Amino acid sequence: MIKHLAHGFTALTLALASLAVPAAAQAAAASPGDAHTFPLTYAVNEIPVADESRTGYERTKFKHWNAGLDRGDGCHTRNEVLLTEATEAPTVVVGCKLSGGEWLSYYDEQEVTDPAALDIDHMVPLAEAWDSGASAWDAKRREAYANDQDAATSLVAVTARTNRSKADQDPSEWMPPAPSATCRYLGEWVATKLRWGLTADQAEIDAIGVYAGGPCSEQVVHYVVAP
Repeated sequence: MIKHLAHGFTALTLALASLAVPAAAQAAAASPGDAHTFPLTYAVNEIPVADESRTGYERTKFKHWNAGLDRGDGCHTRNEVLLTEATEAPTVVVGCKLSGGEWLSYYDEQEVTDPAALDIDHMVPLAEAWDSGASAWDAKRREAYANDQDAATSLVAVTARTNRSKADQDPSEWMPPAPSATCRYLGEWVATKLRWGLTADQAEIDAIGVYAGGPCSEQVVHYVVAP
């Protein structure tokens, strides 16, 4: 009987121990294709903290735009994103030229009816990605990052003026002008960093943490680990 009790105690101990494994350890073991959902308050602390370096950065080291997801539609990544995000579909003619249509730029809550007035923003800018780990990637992975349509948070159609105002700044330096965009933006920023295994500097983590612990405490972060 003592033997059975000991066996039962051991099994219970192991079961409890497995429940006590920190989510951080589970995240660290994530594999490509794994899907995760965390509150922003937790997710931001899953980004590794590291100093940034822009040494060697050139925008041309991230090939874009490429032929997109559908290699036979004649549209490059930019136009495929515009087609996907349109609230009213544009007219598409030979060469994937777009006219008409309507989009909502969520950064500034502007409705746009001219596709030429939109930029496709890399949620985490190419220079910021370089600073945060992409400098160690090969050219193929950088191209995949720059054209990432497999995650809705990676590329977003927004007004050219907001994209250019943002430039290569992180959330410690720039936030969307529309208050309604704040929490969504931070959730998508963190999701992109986690999806691609990028780091963040302490100022960036601190800036996001202020919102995560306050007005964005209910924000949820969804991401799938990139191949």
